[in-house]
Amino acid sequence: MKKSRGRTGRKRRRKHLQSFMDGVNCSHKLEYIQLKKWLKDRGFEDSNLRPAEFLETGRGLMTTKALQAGDLIISLPEKCLLTTSTVLSSCLGEYIMKWKPPVSPLIALCTFLIAEKYAGEESQWKPYLDVLPKAYTCPVCLEHDVVSLLPEPLRKKAQEQRTMVHELYMSSKAFFSSLQPLFAENTETIFNYSALEWAWCTINTRTIYMKHSQRECFSLEPDIYALAPYLDLLNHCPNVQVKAAFNGQTRSYEIQTNSQCKSYEEVFICYGPHDNQRLLLEYGFVAMDNPHSCVYVISDILLKYFPALDKQRNAKLSILKDHDFLENLTFGWDGPSWRLITALKLLSLGADEFTCWKRVLLGDVISARNEQQTLNIAAKICHYLIEETQDALLQISQLKRKENHREHLALVEALRLEDLKILQKSAEIL
Repeated sequence: MKKSRGRTGRKRRRKHLQSFMDGVNCSHKLEYIQLKKWLKDRGFEDSNLRPAEFLETGRGLMTTKALQAGDLIISLPEKCLLTTSTVLSSCLGEYIMKWKPPVSPLIALCTFLIAEKYAGEESQWKPYLDVLPKAYTCPVCLEHDVVSLLPEPLRKKAQEQRTMVHELYMSSKAFFSSLQPLFAENTETIFNYSALEWAWCTINTRTIYMKHSQRECFSLEPDIYALAPYLDLLNHCPNVQVKAAFNGQTRSYEIQTNSQCKSYEEVFICYGPHDNQRLLLEYGFVAMDNPHSCVYVISDILLKYFPALDKQRNAKLSILKDHDFLENLTFGWDGPSWRLITALKLLSLGADEFTCWKRVLLGDVISARNEQQTLNIAAKICHYLIEETQDALLQISQLKRKENHREHLALVEALRLEDLKILQKSAEIL
């Protein structure tokens, strides 16, 4: 009897260890103990979620009991949320109220985060600030040589993001200076560019959507942000479905799952049907085997494969532009997209077929020659992109040896490897 109990104990212990192979429980860490206590003081009931470190996703939340579709994952009381109302009721409120032209809700939140971080031990939000990332991997934070290794459309967006954050900083400097009476130290050293970059990334990567009514003290940009401590530890998975919204009756932000989850597994939510380029741009990560992922084809590449002597070339380009067929042309897991094939079909029209361009946009077959040429050019473009991606991967592996920005390079490498898989799958299909 005793013997078998010992074996069961060993079995149970093994099973227990196995359950933590995927995620290592971090509830015992001081910063999480303090965060949970702080949330409890604000009315948060302890749920079945535990902070944990996962091999694939890094920091996330695991559940201690199995979840069924329809279960409430988390319910975070309004008091725990950080919104523009929080900012206005702080000492920053009167300065925001009288500042003209009014600041945006985004800048108000950024200012609050920087001020509270600077306050350190004095901040009421310290337990939350302590678990926020110290650094981010959004394109705005990447080094120039890393950005240059991104695929062309994303590289352009990354540069736009950088310009936008820089302009946000420059246009807010006068407002930051107006806050001087609140600080002993010079506001220029507190509200510097890297502080704003950190605050902007915090809001951009971590806020939940929550619509607030328009206030006169803010500019006309929509006030739709809320930072949700603890809830924001939930990671994204493209294959799960959740229902998330603020519940007016319970005055809490609630997330309900539509998927099942075993006990001691990581609980995921879905940020939306985003491809990897969008995930990297907005959140600073990529999802492996992402069903929404695709590789974008820019119009410059498209035109490489069509003769410059084609008399109708400019007319064809005008038609594609007018009907919005020069953007969002992609290769996906199931091959070239309908939009890409349509654009190629139109560009492949012979002089005698050109009058049929409207039928092409409707998806009609014009001729066997047109169909064949379209597929041939799609295959050529696909092979060109495969070579370009392999070339970028080679550069990344060489740069990784130099020890610089390893984490950033690994991120771009993950994106490019996923692109390569998609392109190879498309090449097979073609």
